Amino acid sequence: MSICASSSPGVSRSSATTEEQARRRLDYLLSKIASKAPAPASGSAAAAVAATAAALVQKVALLSRKHWPEADDIHRRAEELRLHSEELIERDSMAYLAYVDAVRSGADVGAAEAATVDIPLDIVKAAAEVAVLAERSVSQGNPKLRADAVVAGMLASAAADSAAFLVGVNLGETDDARLDEAQRLAREASARLRSPGARGSSGGPGRG
Repeated sequence: MSICASSSPGVSRSSATTEEQARRRLDYLLSKIASKAPAPASGSAAAAVAATAAALVQKVALLSRKHWPEADDIHRRAEELRLHSEELIERDSMAYLAYVDAVRSGADVGAAEAATVDIPLDIVKAAAEVAVLAERSVSQGNPKLRADAVVAGMLASAAADSAAFLVGVNLGETDDARLDEAQRLAREASARLRSPGARGSSGGPGRG
């Protein structure tokens, strides 16, 4: 048996294993969000939506390389934002649990409380930047994937708006620069959906 013939099944099994692991991670996250556990909850959900939006931008960029000189740069930055957003899923959950423990023990409550604001703000920032990339993907990317780029912008805007709301909830007051920043970024992300060319024909269902 040739080396090529013997290696193909291994590659196929490796790919299948990777996909199965990814499915399990998603299943685990959704089942935990749906459970009675205090975390993960809305913050982690917002981060997951931001990560999904970034993944869509990656897809558009990958399939736009033939006619979009900046496609590789867009893909690279979208991947960074996706991975960062994936990290924020876990960090938001850990921050809330740490805050609960701090309140119970009375130790380092201020620092723990700050994290419950700073991490949602990081989610807003990531989602807002994804919205920028999505807008560029709509106007410059493969016309056949316009719908994917538009939906990426919609998801990014929703994630930014949701996380900005959580910043306000966790602050418990409006007189804070972090809330101002979060709300500004969320508004800007939403405004990108209404920019010229942000919507329109997807160019048909085909891709590539």
